[in-house]
Amino acid sequence: MNRDLANWLMSKRIEIERVMHARLGAAAPAASGPEAETLRRFRTFVSTALVRGASPRPVLEGLRPNERRVMALLGCWADVASELAGPDREAVSAMLRPLLEHFRFAIRTTGQTRKTSGPPRASRRAISAAIDRIADLYFAIEVDSGEILDANPAAGAALGVARDALIGVEFNAFVPADAQGPWWTSLDSLAEGQDQHVFAATMQDRDGRRIRLEVSATRHLRSTNRVVALLIARLDDKVESLVHARPTG
Repeated sequence: MNRDLANWLMSKRIEIERVMHARLGAAAPAASGPEAETLRRFRTFVSTALVRGASPRPVLEGLRPNERRVMALLGCWADVASELAGPDREAVSAMLRPLLEHFRFAIRTTGQTRKTSGPPRASRRAISAAIDRIADLYFAIEVDSGEILDANPAAGAALGVARDALIGVEFNAFVPADAQGPWWTSLDSLAEGQDQHVFAATMQDRDGRRIRLEVSATRHLRSTNRVVALLIARLDDKVESLVHARPTG
């Protein structure tokens, strides 16, 4: 059965990736980028493990994957594969789940991923947990590159993409070309030393639907002297609904 599943996954490779790219939209990995290479090595690892009946150590030499981003992509791949299995989806999901965890453990222990200086502080964990619970969209964006460094579940839900799949993606991928001006004006002002900037902006979800936002951007200087914009964005329709809900007369 394991060998049959390995052969089936190989035969469905193109279809799995087509559905996966449609689901992720702008957050999908570039065809020739390091994330695509990580996905290729994961597929090889899965096939080998299924055929052998035991999990070999994944080959990650030369890669520096961001664990959150990569595991979101691989989780999406496994979900799509399970869905395409139809009536066997539960069995396929059960067989892929431990392989995903094995691969995650390998990423954490290769020594190739980004190091941190000691355990996270309790206050930092509390702040992250609080941000994850708010209904407004939250993004941390590196000002120079425009790369999304962090986001909360509300941001992922609004864009139609798993939160962790947004990590490492340039935020412009989710901004219509004709609506990028306010974003770069704000990021430039933060880069030049302004502490906070409030502005109206537009993003688009994975299907290209526009999302109007009221954004508050705060400047944060990292230890590496890189400026990060911490953004809290409220959906415009939420603001309008509050206005319309006010009693009149």
